[in-house]
Amino acid sequence: MVRLTDYVTNGGCACKIGPHILNRVLKAVTPVTNDQVLADMTGSDDAGVYKISDTLALVQTLDFFTPMVNDPVLFGKIAAANALSDVYAMGGTPLTAMNIVGFPVPLVAQGILTDVLNGAGSIVAEAGAAIVGGHSIENKEPIFGMSVTGQVNPNCIWKNKGAQVGDVLVLTKRIGTGIMNNALKADLFPVGTEHAVTSMSTLNRVGAEVAHNFTVHACTDVTGFSLMGHSVEMASASDVTIHIKTYDIPLFDDVIEAAQMGLVPAASYGNRKAITDVQVAESLDPVWTDILFDPQTSGGLMFSVPANEGEQLVEALHKAGIDCAAIVGTVESFSGLAVRVTE
Repeated sequence: MVRLTDYVTNGGCACKIGPHILNRVLKAVTPVTNDQVLADMTGSDDAGVYKISDTLALVQTLDFFTPMVNDPVLFGKIAAANALSDVYAMGGTPLTAMNIVGFPVPLVAQGILTDVLNGAGSIVAEAGAAIVGGHSIENKEPIFGMSVTGQVNPNCIWKNKGAQVGDVLVLTKRIGTGIMNNALKADLFPVGTEHAVTSMSTLNRVGAEVAHNFTVHACTDVTGFSLMGHSVEMASASDVTIHIKTYDIPLFDDVIEAAQMGLVPAASYGNRKAITDVQVAESLDPVWTDILFDPQTSGGLMFSVPANEGEQLVEALHKAGIDCAAIVGTVESFSGLAVRVTE
């Protein structure tokens, strides 16, 4: 049996270029834009948005990475769910997707790529979108992902800017996929890793559909830059301080024990190095730092909503089958830090 993870150094969103390196590069790049662009690379939003008319805008995104699981069908499903998530995070609906492939020829000959594409196709179909093409190259490490186009009303875009003082933060998926992916490679913690794989291959569609019935001031999906990284982006864009309450964060089974064993992705340390505008309470066990900065693959949506709607949103998410949805923090007046973390 082919083990896809044997072909890669880091899998999933843990293979991203570190934010401290990427930010340095992007600061030196001249933006290319026009008046129809409503969201682009000059901010930290999850996708680009281009206005077509007063009632229609295109949402465009792409995402690809190396395998974090050995099952090629599952790899395709996770990659597709991860790519589609950015459209949901902007309040949009996916329309089309295109495959992005870099694969070793021997794996193609063995039918592994076929399984990956079929896995991805099943998730795109579940999202109600269509696959309209793709591009492939030969590559030593297997890489797969998708470019996705969606639609949104220009007046109803969710951005990571707009969190308001007094809001609460609602998270729709558990934290710890980076750590559990390392546990999976080591054949440890079968319960936690199974839950993580199921979560990563689950669309954020339902969470987004439920949230459309509430007042969403800001939204992001929590992926490779960790819960801390994406919280800092939201706080900085909104000129507020985000207060994360550690013990309210939903975690996968066995995450704490796995982190204590040292099953922490290298990208977690990269995140910690790059994301400095965070204060973690000294009373917290150091293992929590590993979890807070853990790079997520196909993570959940995090909504900033009025406090009087928070519990109602969580209850509605639970009724829709998102049992782990929880309020994980609050939005405060800017106190000199983007994010503070307490028990």
